[in-house]
Amino acid sequence: MAILLPLLLLTPQAYDPEVEVVMNRRRKEAAAPAASSAAPAQAVRADGRIPVPEKFAKPFQACLDQAIDSPDQGIAFAQKWRLEGGSFYARHCLGFAYARAERWAPAIVAFEQAADEAERGGDMAQSARLWAQAGNAALAGGDAAKARTSFDAALARGLPDGLEKGELHLDRARALVALGDMDGARDSLDVATVQAAQDPLAWLLSATLARRTGELRLAQAHIARAVQMSPDDASVALEEGNIAILTDHEDVARSAWQRAVKIAPASPAGKAAAESLARLPAAAAR
Repeated sequence: MAILLPLLLLTPQAYDPEVEVVMNRRRKEAAAPAASSAAPAQAVRADGRIPVPEKFAKPFQACLDQAIDSPDQGIAFAQKWRLEGGSFYARHCLGFAYARAERWAPAIVAFEQAADEAERGGDMAQSARLWAQAGNAALAGGDAAKARTSFDAALARGLPDGLEKGELHLDRARALVALGDMDGARDSLDVATVQAAQDPLAWLLSATLARRTGELRLAQAHIARAVQMSPDDASVALEEGNIAILTDHEDVARSAWQRAVKIAPASPAGKAAAESLARLPAAAAR
């Protein structure tokens, strides 16, 4: 173990388990509008959260569908709809279409403008959600400082306690980690594990940060929650192994990494787990 431990501590993995989980979530959210087309108007949502009034529901869904099929068509639809009175929903869809095209700078602008327009109309909750989307676009574009500013703007506009606020704190924590503000990230993750306690991502992110900052007891406790809630997630299994090896539980690490490989051998998590497993025999033979 004495040989293996420094390798894991000093050689950063090319893969971070929480990044893959977050990216998987973003991909699912991007696909969510297509699944909502048969829902009642009040339940139509752009990202699984934001309800749309009946007046705007059909064109909003049509715009999202266009963006999913072709980002360029979605952009054209949103711009035309905005001129025809689509309110901030048109700008929202415009941001979504730009994000689908991975054009992060104009996506940020569109979401910010939508947030400002929603606020001017007195809809502070929608404004907060749109600022959060601007923050995620900034994170995707590699601008963590702008992302933090957007997430702070979202929090300033107020969201009720619960899952949505918790997930906003998760995203804010990712921005703060990217900026090297581990204390700030811990504060946000502490909120997230309360507000979004039913989300295994909160516990995974918290466990990973705790591992990185040397709080291994906290890391063990929080990864145990993530495993309990999401035992078939390769990223969670990988992180369970990462924490176990650093706490001298090689048998647990081996089992966790083997599970990650079994669950998703071709995924980044599975490959990272396989690489870690390959280091174990040399340590065992010591």
